This record gives sequence, C-alpha cells and structure tokens, in this order.
Amino acid sequence: MSYRPLGRCPVCQHAMEVRELHCPHCGTTIRGRFLLGRFAHLTPEQWDFLEVFVRNRGNIREMEKDLGLSYPAVRSRLDQLLLALGYPPDPKDRSEGPEAQDRLAILEKVEKGELTPAEAARLLRGERSHDG
Repeated sequence: MSYRPLGRCPVCQHAMEVRELHCPHCGTTIRGRFLLGRFAHLTPEQWDFLEVFVRNRGNIREMEKDLGLSYPAVRSRLDQLLLALGYPPDPKDRSEGPEAQDRLAILEKVEKGELTPAEAARLLRGERSHDG
C-alpha cells in the first residue's frame, strides 16, 4: 500500500525530507536527499480541495455545487490553499474597506438573510452603517 508523503514531521512540525527512492520493478534503490516539493505540505483536506479545483477546471461556481459550499467559503479555501503553497495573497484583495475575512463574513450574512444587499455594499465600500 502506498501513502502520501508527510510534508511535516508529526512531532516537531519541521519539513520532512526523502532519503531513499526504490523501484519495485527492478529493485533499484537510490539514496540521497530529495525535495518533496510544495505540494507535500498540504493537508489531506487541501489535497481533496485541489482535486475538486482541477476537476472543475478552476470554475468556482461548479466547485460550489460539488462541495455544497457558498462562494465565499470556496474562495476562502482557495485562498488558504494558495497560502499553503507559498503564494502571496492577491493584491486586489487588499483594497480599501474591510479585510478579506471581514468581506467573507459580510457576504455570508447576506446569504443567510442577516444583511440586505444594500447594507452589505455599504459595508464592503468601508462606509459606516446608518445606525452606528
């Protein structure tokens, strides 16, 4: 049985390294220090999410259907995956107004009916609410 390589040590959380590669067909074994690559550091959940992303060719709307999640939730998981792979946050997400997590919370409140779209638009622009 084959397993995904552990990217991080389960004891101290430092990066693991591969020291041996083996061919089961001819028995050749190579020893050395081999890089695992950035994908080895992903959690099983992130691997599953990445598979859904590829299967849907990056279409977030289709991912929503597959995962049964809202657009903000899928986008948040995608952002977490990108960070885990070492990519910086999208500079467009650093616009004026609320931070990314706050924007997602606002959108989720609209989805739940806790905010009207007009109230959400005002908050997303960074304007204060009329009652506060």
